Amino acid sequence: MFKLNMRRFTSITLGVVTSAVFFSCSNDNSMERDSDEARLPYSLQSNAKASLLPIEMNSWMSGLQDNISISKISIPGTHDSGARKDAPVVSGTAKTQDLSIAEQLNAGVRFLDIRCRHIDNSFTIHHGAIYQNLNFDDVLTACYAFLESHPSETIIMSVKEEHDPSNNSRTFEKTFDSYVQKNPLKWNLGTNVPTLGELRGKIKLLRRFSAETAKGINATSWADNTTFEINNAGAALKVQDYYKVTNNDDKWNGISGLLNEARNDSSNRLFINFTSGYKPGIFGIPSIPTVSNNINPRLKTFFQNNTKGTFGVMPVDFVNAELSELIVKTNF
Repeated sequence: MFKLNMRRFTSITLGVVTSAVFFSCSNDNSMERDSDEARLPYSLQSNAKASLLPIEMNSWMSGLQDNISISKISIPGTHDSGARKDAPVVSGTAKTQDLSIAEQLNAGVRFLDIRCRHIDNSFTIHHGAIYQNLNFDDVLTACYAFLESHPSETIIMSVKEEHDPSNNSRTFEKTFDSYVQKNPLKWNLGTNVPTLGELRGKIKLLRRFSAETAKGINATSWADNTTFEINNAGAALKVQDYYKVTNNDDKWNGISGLLNEARNDSSNRLFINFTSGYKPGIFGIPSIPTVSNNINPRLKTFFQNNTKGTFGVMPVDFVNAELSELIVKTNF
């Protein structure tokens, strides 16, 4: 366990190439130049000689230009983002995070995996049967406050129904709609993979629940415990979600394979690479740390050695500020 000091954010530095580099480039390199420039903030577009620009983890997206697709950004995320409470008696079976939602966002996380139980026409946050002493209103309050304070940022939010519904008079979709209607300007419910400029200050829905109307990026055809593609008219996804981990090497091979595929992809496909999972133990009891304690150090080493590139969205168990920062740095 570690403590995140909310008053200190590790600054990362954006190195800006000098004008001499631009002038020495031939026309054949113009496409590469344009791609690099698209990652610069507007303030630097007209001044290639700009000196170092510090970027804090709570506002790192301010260093990216509006017209970059979210599919071309390396995004730290969390799996089961609200799961900070373990199952009674048997530890390691439900808790997936040490940081609160607000702490995750301030540490650079921009993808949240929110699991909602539908009960009494409202949403509570669960991991399986375990109530996390958190409600959807609490999640949204943290997200809205963060976006209000950091309007350059966006949050991609996966919303999925979890555990058994109870005592409802309407569908999961209708209850979700009731939450959005309280603050509709903070949501982007488009079905496509948009640019960052379209999303600044908003939550982008990745929908893992059925709906009667088009609503967010449709990920309802989610396959179980594997790597798969979803190809919609407005959005193409590739997802690695091998979570019943019998061998950590196999899990890592799936993660690293998709990281490399995302880096080499030239389309607008959104890559979502779950680094999370659990390993069945005695009597089949799942152990989440058995996977995260092995995989997270490998992720750290990977990004220490691969410092630039587009690697997609990475939902992590027990994310920390150091790992989040390494992922963010690849964008600059």
